[in-house]
Amino acid sequence: MGTWEATTWLSIIALMIAAYLLGSIPSAVWIGKKYYGIDIREHGSKNAGTTNMLRVLGKRAAAPVFIIDYFKGFIAVILTSLMRYDNNVSEDWIINLRIIATVFVVLGHIFPIFAGFKGGKGVATLLGAGTGIYAPILLLCFAVWCLVFAIWHYVSLASMVAGCCYPLLVMIFSTMTYNSSAPFLSVPFIIFSWVVAILLVWTHRKNISRLRHGTESQIFLWGGPDAESGEKREENTENR
Repeated sequence: MGTWEATTWLSIIALMIAAYLLGSIPSAVWIGKKYYGIDIREHGSKNAGTTNMLRVLGKRAAAPVFIIDYFKGFIAVILTSLMRYDNNVSEDWIINLRIIATVFVVLGHIFPIFAGFKGGKGVATLLGAGTGIYAPILLLCFAVWCLVFAIWHYVSLASMVAGCCYPLLVMIFSTMTYNSSAPFLSVPFIIFSWVVAILLVWTHRKNISRLRHGTESQIFLWGGPDAESGEKREENTENR
């Protein structure tokens, strides 16, 4: 790092700015306004993210939001691979740059310059960025997310549990040496994983309060109590 030239620094700064701008693409806000005529930040939990889109506007609106937010994070991290063409940047620093890019892209999602600095919590974007850093661990976390969500139907709970599993899985993987270039052997990456878990819990503190009081909204992707009761009401109406 001490021998980095001005062009190296400028390239890194440009990549971090690009990561922030990618994160700032307010997919939920733009889709809500363009196709549904509403600002999603004024409805439901007032969060510009996939969960609130799903709760307020349904699966058709939420799916593209998740895809865009996911790939914002993934692309921002993958772009740092361009620094491999710079002989001044070591492989260890590529890992560090991916972590820094993750911070910038998530900050862009939470404080988007294109939407008045009022965005979402960044879970989908963080998932995409984490996949770009090291996919196997993120896939395991996603499996945990799916399991928790399938059992309890709380997106917030699933996100927090999966987030807390992230540093634990990183620590487990760090005891393995089958891939010496993998980022889980990097101390900054281990620290980063713990920071991610803490921040996920902190950003969901209101959800924790609602979970404790039993007021957190459940989401049923394939029907649920409300749908079943609705079907029963329709059957009763037809029988009359």
